[in-house]
Amino acid sequence: MESARRSVRSSTEWLARGVDSWFGDKPFSDGGKVSDGRLSLGLATRQHETPDLSLRLNARFRLPNVEDSTYLFLGRDDPREVITDKPGAFSRQQRLLRERAADRSFFAGLGVALHDGVDFRLGFRGGLKPYAQVRYRQHWQLASADLIDFRQTLFWTLDDHVGSTTALSYEHAFSPTLAGRWLNSATITQRARHFDWSSNLGAYQLMGPQRLLSFEALFSGVQGSGVAISDYGLQTKWQQPVYKDWLLGEVIVGHFWPRADAASPRLRAWALGGVVKMKF
Repeated sequence: MESARRSVRSSTEWLARGVDSWFGDKPFSDGGKVSDGRLSLGLATRQHETPDLSLRLNARFRLPNVEDSTYLFLGRDDPREVITDKPGAFSRQQRLLRERAADRSFFAGLGVALHDGVDFRLGFRGGLKPYAQVRYRQHWQLASADLIDFRQTLFWTLDDHVGSTTALSYEHAFSPTLAGRWLNSATITQRARHFDWSSNLGAYQLMGPQRLLSFEALFSGVQGSGVAISDYGLQTKWQQPVYKDWLLGEVIVGHFWPRADAASPRLRAWALGGVVKMKF
C-alpha cells in the first residue's frame, strides 16, 4: 500500500513538474505541491444489471512558475459530471448506477481563483474537447448549528453550448456527532432547454475518526419527461479507514424505484456498491 501510494504521488508530481516548466525556470520544489489527490476504485450494481467497475482519479497542483491564484487540475472521471459541476452526492457512482466505459475519460486544465468564492476554469476532456467554467460559491452561517451553502456554475461546451448548475444545501448539527443535510441541484443547457434535478435528504452519524454512517433518501428527474420523479430510493453507507488514515473503504446498500419514461412501469431494485479510495 505504501509503495502504491508513493508511485501514484510521484507520477502526478512528475507531470506537475513538466507542466510547470512550460511557464518558467523556477524549481518545482519552490512552493510546488500536489493537493486533494484521490484515486478510487469502485464497484456498483443494481439488481438485474451487470456489475460496473470504475477507476477515478482527481488531483490539484500548485505551480511555482504560475501566479499564486492559478492551479492545474487533472483526473479521470465522468466528464459530464465534471463539466456540469454536479455535487458528488449525485454522481452515478454514489447513486449505484451503471456507467459505460465511454462515460469516463481523462480531463485536465488550468483554473484561476479570481477572488474568494469565484474561480474560472478552462480545460479539455477526452478527445481534446474544450470546456470552460465559471464557479461561484457562498455560504451563510445562520446559527452555530445551521449552515446554508450555495454554488452556481456556468459552463460552456461544444455539445451543450451554454449551461448552468445550481446547488443549494442546508445543514443542521443536532449534536457534535450527528448532522442532517438537505441538498438540491439542477442543471440546464442551451441545447437541451429542459433541466434535470436531484435532491438528497440525509442523516450522518460520526462514529469516530473518519468513520461515518449515513442514511439518505434520493430523488431525481428531468423536466418535460412525462415522469415527475424518474428515480428515487433509500440507501445507507458506511465509511472507515482501511489502512492508516489515507486509504478509506466505503460500502453502500440501497433500494431504488426507477421509471424510464411515461410509457414504462416503475420498477424496483436492490443495489450494492463498494469504493476503496486512496488519498495522496
